[in-house]
Amino acid sequence: MRNRLRVLAFDLLAPAAAIAALIYVGVALGWPLWWVSVCSVLCLLAVQGVIVDFVLARRDAVTVGTDDDGPGLRLAVVATATAALVAAVVVGYTQWTLPDRTLRDDSTEVTGIASSVAEASATFTPQNPTSSIDRATGMMSAASAERFKNEFAAVAKDLASRKVSAQASTVSAGVEAIGPDAASVAVIMRGTQSSPGKPAETAVLALRVALSKTDGRWVVEDVSPIHSR
Repeated sequence: MRNRLRVLAFDLLAPAAAIAALIYVGVALGWPLWWVSVCSVLCLLAVQGVIVDFVLARRDAVTVGTDDDGPGLRLAVVATATAALVAAVVVGYTQWTLPDRTLRDDSTEVTGIASSVAEASATFTPQNPTSSIDRATGMMSAASAERFKNEFAAVAKDLASRKVSAQASTVSAGVEAIGPDAASVAVIMRGTQSSPGKPAETAVLALRVALSKTDGRWVVEDVSPIHSR
């Protein structure tokens, strides 16, 4: 019974685990050509080792697992299988878990930036007409910030002359699309506008915010209204 367990553990399960780990690494990496070659060679060596092991078992009635004079060889078999399994875990974690976490982090970041820029673009104070614009352009690319300032300069001047105040708060924001270097976020806001001698007006505003990733930092490229059909 003892020898059967040793044959199962060292002569069968250890090589099978190593081969399974190598195949798993290939699946995680998407089977690049270089790994197809490496995996083929290593799997072939493992299979050849098993075949030689059982050929010797028929001749000498002893295998790697049952050879009491070869503990070092059993240790090498276990170490090799363990190394293959550890490599499979590390590669799987790197290829699948980290990208998912990066996607979640990027989604949270772009949603926060888009909400802040959208709120700033719909907020205006006559006492400090450029504060919201400056806050919005601080999260934009250089070209987008310049375009945004030019577009809202005349609007800000008109609102300031009429002493109109505007305030917006995000009701909902969601990622429409996201990739490694670009994202689109839809932002729904409740906006309130007030002016001297008139009741405050409330409206629902919908904006689409386009972002890009430059040097590891998400910046806004465009802010446009979402028109209802």
